[in-house]
Amino acid sequence: MGFDRPQRVRRVGDAIERWLEAERDQLALWLPVALGGGVTSWFLLPDARSWTAAVLGCLAVGLAALAVGRHERLWRAVGIGALTAALGVTLIWWRAERVAAPVLAGPTIAQFTARVDVVEPLAARGLVRLTLRPQADATDGGGGPVALPPRVRVNLQEADAPAGLGAGALVRLRARLMPPPTAAVPGAYDYGVQAWFDGIGATGRGFAPVTVVRPGRAGGGLRPALTRHITDQLPGSEGGIAAALVTGDVGAIGLADSDAMRRAGLAHLLSVSGLHITAVVAATMFVVLRLLALSPWLALRTRLPMLAALAGAAAAIGYTALTGWQVPTIRSCVAGLLVLGALALGREAVTLRLVATGAIAVLLILPEALAGPSFQLSFAAITAIIALHEQPQVAAFFGPHEEGRWRRMGRELLSLLLTGLVVELALMPIAAYHFHRAGLYGAAANIVAIPLTTFVIMPLEAAALFLDLIGLGAPLWWLTGRSMAVLLWLARTVAAAPGAVAALPSMPEGAFGLMVVGGLWLALWRTRWRRLGVLPLVAGATWAVATPAPDLLVTGDARHMAVRLPDGGMALLRDRAGDYTQSMLAESGGVDGALALLPDQPMARCSDDLCLAELTRNGRRWRVLATRSGYPVPTVELITACRQADIVVSERWLPRGCTPRWLRLDKPVVARIGGVAITLGAEPQVTTVLDPGDEHPWRAPVRLGQAEDGDRSRFRRRHGGRDSPNHHDRLRPAGVRP
Repeated sequence: MGFDRPQRVRRVGDAIERWLEAERDQLALWLPVALGGGVTSWFLLPDARSWTAAVLGCLAVGLAALAVGRHERLWRAVGIGALTAALGVTLIWWRAERVAAPVLAGPTIAQFTARVDVVEPLAARGLVRLTLRPQADATDGGGGPVALPPRVRVNLQEADAPAGLGAGALVRLRARLMPPPTAAVPGAYDYGVQAWFDGIGATGRGFAPVTVVRPGRAGGGLRPALTRHITDQLPGSEGGIAAALVTGDVGAIGLADSDAMRRAGLAHLLSVSGLHITAVVAATMFVVLRLLALSPWLALRTRLPMLAALAGAAAAIGYTALTGWQVPTIRSCVAGLLVLGALALGREAVTLRLVATGAIAVLLILPEALAGPSFQLSFAAITAIIALHEQPQVAAFFGPHEEGRWRRMGRELLSLLLTGLVVELALMPIAAYHFHRAGLYGAAANIVAIPLTTFVIMPLEAAALFLDLIGLGAPLWWLTGRSMAVLLWLARTVAAAPGAVAALPSMPEGAFGLMVVGGLWLALWRTRWRRLGVLPLVAGATWAVATPAPDLLVTGDARHMAVRLPDGGMALLRDRAGDYTQSMLAESGGVDGALALLPDQPMARCSDDLCLAELTRNGRRWRVLATRSGYPVPTVELITACRQADIVVSERWLPRGCTPRWLRLDKPVVARIGGVAITLGAEPQVTTVLDPGDEHPWRAPVRLGQAEDGDRSRFRRRHGGRDSPNHHDRLRPAGVRP
């Protein structure tokens, strides 16, 4: 006799089957989610054993689900999803191993010859960024041979860049190089991950003179030549934004204006994506269709819209290549091609299935893109827009109506406002997670900025470039500059408005994950059960807001420290911290604005070499001692001060007798655990950048000069680490000590 399931379980199963039957058209939308889930699990799990277990577990679940319930939609969905997740883990693992390249062991000054791969002008900073492939003749300061990675990235002062410096050139230069930096503090940007997938094994600064052994291509290629031409016509940030709209190169935009665009919620205009691809394709199709219609023979014998669509597809691909194959552009190009294909077949063009197909295409080619803000922001925005307007009530309200012009315009304006608001809400968790801030007035700003960019700036700029072919573009460049000035005025005004930006400290990964799951559940389902997505969304937002800001931030070299002030701001230990360091510490600490100086605070007593700060948290007084210079402090004095402090921070090796009451963070300790964030609550918590046991390849690479024996696994065990901004190590009073 077979085993009968209890009646209640059977009823639940039948209800789920009916629900999935009602949602059958939406099930395919979860394929990129499953693929992305596999990629995400690889980033979160620490080592090869865990990755293997994840792949085998997903395969086992998938095959079992398909074998047991091949006639039931639930089990088929579970099986296909699990197998897709296994593919995601395998894909990103394979990709990470495929791009593996040696990394520089430590800082060095080298003289070498290299072939130039990429030249990126950073006009706003007065720099030129070079991606180089060193030859085998590198020497160190003493003239001895030194091994360099296959690919390095070097910044040059603009004035030091010689003529003939372009892609393909052979140059000889001297540079100070160092391994790609990891995150300076928990939650900060980790360039080491991006450098690994880009094959960059060292970064640094080049020094004059730079000798061009063999010049590169004349003009350096179409993209840099076009960027130079645009910035020559429009100086300053106006020209920088104009270049970004055409070539995707943002290096000429002033830092203050770039920050204003971000604060105003307009930064998406600077990344070539759906808005720009749509404008290019639409303009191309319009012009081609009108030109072809001039021929009666073609009009009678061919489908002119099909030919125009082919021209639009060619324009989309060419524009994507021109702008450097960036993730948002690739996604938008794929989506544009799918739209054109759907139109050619007479199918509905703009759907969530199109977005899902674009996401799968990007993840199959560049699975690591999932972890970056570019992928997340672009797909979240387009998903939110389409999901909103696919809702029956929204589609009915904003669809065609028999009404007067003014009512129609009012309805369209309301549609634009609602769409902007929904997009801002969709992007807010992503912006808060990656950038620790979220714009609050972006929806209103975009009501003006998007039409201005789409219908005024881009057509004027395209016409100006076309007329430049015959030397008549100057009047249109003047108009383009004036319209750019309006856009920048809008960005600066919104960015300066009170409450324009909400600053948040580093968000727990779990909170971000809950909000992503809730948002996807709301966007991808259609029946009333989609409302359940509000629960994880609210839970994740509550968790994020309730997460306390760190009281102490220490960078990975222990040179810089920021301390929480009683008013919620933060104060820097050293007054000579660079702009990047100050901005990074402010963002990670959830502070919007400049940081104060610790020696100026009444709760601190500082000399040129030492600083002692007293913090009161939950009724307990904490004494934090930090060194402020590289000059030696008398040993007896230092040991006495250490014993009276709870936490000691120093970029140097401290004497063995320096034993604070709780935590010691000196050079050997931070070399092992990386940057640190400390929350002094009822149960003090320490969050570290590095975590022993992590075997992701960028944490344990083959380092030139240290791992010649090729024993990569032993190297990993010695030097493994984990970039886990929300991995909490609850320390006992003994603290972290060497």
